[in-house]
Amino acid sequence: MARAQGARAQMALAFETTYGTPPMSGFTRMPFASTSLGAEQPLLNSELLGYGRDPLAPIKDAVTADGDVVVPLDAEAFGFWLKAAFGAPTTTGAEAPYTHEFQSGSWTLPSMSIETGMPEVPRYAIYSGCVLDQITWQMQRSGLLSATARLVAQGETVGTTTSAGTPAALELKRFGHFNGSITRNGTALGNVVSAEITYANNLDRIETIRDDGRIDGADPSIAALTGRIEVRFADQTLVTQAINGEACEMEFAYVLPSGESFTFTVHAVYLPRPRIEISGPQGVQATFDWQAARDSVVGRMCTATLVNDLETY
Repeated sequence: MARAQGARAQMALAFETTYGTPPMSGFTRMPFASTSLGAEQPLLNSELLGYGRDPLAPIKDAVTADGDVVVPLDAEAFGFWLKAAFGAPTTTGAEAPYTHEFQSGSWTLPSMSIETGMPEVPRYAIYSGCVLDQITWQMQRSGLLSATARLVAQGETVGTTTSAGTPAALELKRFGHFNGSITRNGTALGNVVSAEITYANNLDRIETIRDDGRIDGADPSIAALTGRIEVRFADQTLVTQAINGEACEMEFAYVLPSGESFTFTVHAVYLPRPRIEISGPQGVQATFDWQAARDSVVGRMCTATLVNDLETY
């Protein structure tokens, strides 16, 4: 009897034409590090009396399908998650490399069907109606660079054969922390120890009464873009900005030697006034939990630009 192992697990993704309806084709193989995407249905304890000390059978509650997927920041596959977060990009370029620009502020988000497979069991679970609720990643000096995508799905269908057919394969060109840089108003921001970026669509689940216990949809509400930067305290630039209540533009970028790049531009970043603590003889660090807002000139909160050899998303 075969036992499931994560090393043999597979994931395929395709965007849906109709919410909750998996497409017949068009799946793409996705690289991932881990996933908690799944459906669960809790049991409700019986509250009835008069049948002795032993309880009556429990009742099934509503189905909840959601979870996280940890994915690498790479030159091609990461664009699918950006499309899920922001909507379809504007692509320019007559030939490779192509430039894909994703913009915040869209009122509609595409839904996806995601299949996770464990072929040795076999078990193939397809999650339809997946909408991206939040995506977050960190920048630091070393380690593996990955992002966590939080998804809300409509439901789960489990089978013994794959519904994704033979998914298209992408060339994995992964960004690393070594390829990263941060700029503020076009100038390199020095003394940064670490940074964190979180974009949230703040989905509103449409929990209507249905005979299958699934949701009717997940609609985006007011988005939020927040993060944290930890810096060695060397000058008053960021503190002065925080005190004055001014906004700045921050750019988080990765560039590979082969030319592929990912640039995440936050057009209006507001900084809180931090507490400057001296905790010992070592260097003094300051932490800024920043928030972003819509920039009145650009007309949006952020722009994600991905340059690669993939023609379209």
